[in-house]
Amino acid sequence: MLQAAALNQITADDIFNIDSIMSSRSGFMHILLSTAIALLLTIVPMPHMLNMGRPDWLLLIVIYWSLNAAMVTGLTYAWCCGLLLDALVGTLIGQHALAFVLIATLAQHFQFRIRVFPVLHQAIIVLLLIVVYKFMLFWIDGIVGTAFSSWLRWVPAMIGALFWPVIVAVLDTSTRNIR
Repeated sequence: MLQAAALNQITADDIFNIDSIMSSRSGFMHILLSTAIALLLTIVPMPHMLNMGRPDWLLLIVIYWSLNAAMVTGLTYAWCCGLLLDALVGTLIGQHALAFVLIATLAQHFQFRIRVFPVLHQAIIVLLLIVVYKFMLFWIDGIVGTAFSSWLRWVPAMIGALFWPVIVAVLDTSTRNIR
């Protein structure tokens, strides 16, 4: 139990080490690779029932990198990821980009507060960030006139929060291997 608590304690030195590692060439390629995998998971065809619960993979990756390498992946990274998602999914250009920038701003603003929590508590905060993201998309869809008001809109938020510990474990492990 004490070892798990020690792993959740993050110091300022750890944060600066992560940023310096991520600014290296291999760290930058690591960010691009995780982004590409998230994009692939977003567009891979799935049966209709599974597709309704598909988490927002790219948003989860943007949140992760906004929390762990904020100096490297700033708001421009979130904006570019949102534009890529808009182009791949075929939605209104800028819709996801605006929502991604809002979520990345919130994640970076509360970065030090969020990172001190255990991963399961972080998952609750990530759930709140995803709900804000979904509400932003719902609001934009309402303005455009394509509102979808079923409760199924909120299922991917829950599933994304459930996948958060897995994403953190995989990306933290691969980041440690870069060191």
